Amino acid sequence: MTVIQSAPSPIIEIYDELLFDKGIRVLIKRDDLLHPVISGNKFRKLKFNIYEAQKEGQKRLLTFGGAYSNHIHAVAAAGKLFNFETIGIIRGESNYPLNNTLNFAADCGMRIYYISREEYRKKEEPAYIKQLHEHFGEFYLLPEGGSNALAIRGCAEIIKEITVPYDFLCCPCGTGGTMAGLIGGVAGQKLILGFSVLKGMNDLEEKVVNWVYNYSGAKFSNWNINHFYHFGGYAKKSSTLFSFIRNFQLKNNILLDPVYTGKMMFGMFDLIRKDYFRRGSTIVAIHTGGLQGWGE
Repeated sequence: MTVIQSAPSPIIEIYDELLFDKGIRVLIKRDDLLHPVISGNKFRKLKFNIYEAQKEGQKRLLTFGGAYSNHIHAVAAAGKLFNFETIGIIRGESNYPLNNTLNFAADCGMRIYYISREEYRKKEEPAYIKQLHEHFGEFYLLPEGGSNALAIRGCAEIIKEITVPYDFLCCPCGTGGTMAGLIGGVAGQKLILGFSVLKGMNDLEEKVVNWVYNYSGAKFSNWNINHFYHFGGYAKKSSTLFSFIRNFQLKNNILLDPVYTGKMMFGMFDLIRKDYFRRGSTIVAIHTGGLQGWGE
């Protein structure tokens, strides 16, 4: 039996005049370097799920996502690497030729199935999952975004890899799984700030609370999710954001993605400018990968 393994991702300090002026240190946990294809938080989320699927003797993985989903991309790659059949249930109307994300998934052997947005909303209903089993046979179910109890366990491992002193942890939030893992991992000892990349995620905090409680049996108050840097919603384009990402790369030789880490880092720098973080603070930001999206 095999499972995804990797050495701890490096932690890199970045430098900027703003950080010097405000007396703030910023370190980036480079989870984008965990694996050449299954990178970032998708690596963390899949690790124990792949192990569990192997343990159960499953031969097929089924999951959900949008046409540009990092999760779909990662599951397809993991399926090829660990000899699983993969099925991707894709939200929205079929579109051919396939975009780069879905073309990569198909090249990895993933079977692509489009469903309407109305049908997609049923993805967590037991009756709908039963229909999928009747259609596709046995499979190991991975939820949209990959966030479940085993994913939280994988993301919690980030904490033990951070061996430098710090005051704040920051991460982007999509489904909230990575955030929940960090909260469970620090167990109330550090301050954690998430940056929602989606617009109108009114139940995101509730989901995080539930995942943390299921993981640790406790509730913590040392965290917060900022909802003001989503730039209009998931994968919305913004010249302001692109300009920030471009300048950040020129200064630090680190590429951010425009869907997740770019928004987080933009928000962090804006809050630093507004003195949200006390002088003398050290922030560790989690680079959650997603760089394959630049190929679209």
